[in-house]
Amino acid sequence: MTQIREQTRRKRLLILAGGAGALALLALIIELGTDGPKTTNARTGTPVMENFSDIRGQATQIRVTLADEAYSLSNTDQGWVMDGTSGYPVKPGRLAELSAGLEGLVWDAPRTTDPLKLDHIGLGDPREGGTGALIELFDENAETLGALITGRKGKFTYARNPNETRAYRIKGSLPPLYNHDAWLDMDILDIKPDAVQALRIFDISGKELYIQRRVGSGERSFRPAPPYQNYRLVSRIAASTPALALSRFQPIGVKPRKDLKTKALTRHITQTHDGLEVNLLTYREPDGFYVTFRAIEAGEGAHRGSSINAKAKGWAFQISEYDWNDFTPRVSSIVSAPAPVATP
Repeated sequence: MTQIREQTRRKRLLILAGGAGALALLALIIELGTDGPKTTNARTGTPVMENFSDIRGQATQIRVTLADEAYSLSNTDQGWVMDGTSGYPVKPGRLAELSAGLEGLVWDAPRTTDPLKLDHIGLGDPREGGTGALIELFDENAETLGALITGRKGKFTYARNPNETRAYRIKGSLPPLYNHDAWLDMDILDIKPDAVQALRIFDISGKELYIQRRVGSGERSFRPAPPYQNYRLVSRIAASTPALALSRFQPIGVKPRKDLKTKALTRHITQTHDGLEVNLLTYREPDGFYVTFRAIEAGEGAHRGSSINAKAKGWAFQISEYDWNDFTPRVSSIVSAPAPVATP
């Protein structure tokens, strides 16, 4: 009986020891993770960037450095632009979001001081391949006004000064920094699919086609219109896909129109029910597929047309190959010509 009791006692000790080990491992994981020791210090509750109103007034350049890319925004006579794009403007709303975010950031609880643990919470120095995002603000003399390394882990945001290893959890938010294209003001066209009335295309072989639909009809209701009313559709989707291509316009890059090295290949003219007409030209460039466009003002579409031209003038917009195919179909892929009438 005594031997049985001794075996039972040993089993309980082993279970207790295993539980203690699991708790220790869990504590270690928490310490390495997002929410370390819950302590405070003199910096807790203070602004991350002190006197930011003065910094904002003096800043002429904002540089964002990531492990795999870096980009800069500069304040010019034409407003804030993205460097390396020959002066293409950035989104005012996104810039305002960054400014408000930097001003509102507040140091919260201090976290690790171990340099080896910074990458775990998104604060590794990106100049050394780390996981953080370095934000720097400069004045007109290229003097640093403020700098910050920030990152996210789970639901928390973290930050540290670039010359310190002490990490902090912070309160506040910043716009996404990991895609420089997202800063470009590419919101040029806002044409809904149901607003498109007609399409006229001139394909790469010079053939022309005009298709249209009635107000209120479905997306696949486009039909050949005079003088092509006797042509037969290959399929309804073959007509609706290019007809509605402009409503899906989503550029992936931009460059000055004067830098185009090739001639226009095709023309794609979209007409809306309210009188707006957008004339789009396509270019197959050595570095990708590009389009340029100009809006013709008419009727109720006049105000929208002038807004489009103000943003598009002087620029060529890069598109994906998928979108290129929608803008440059051959007429023969949409309709078939009527058989010639035999003469007696």
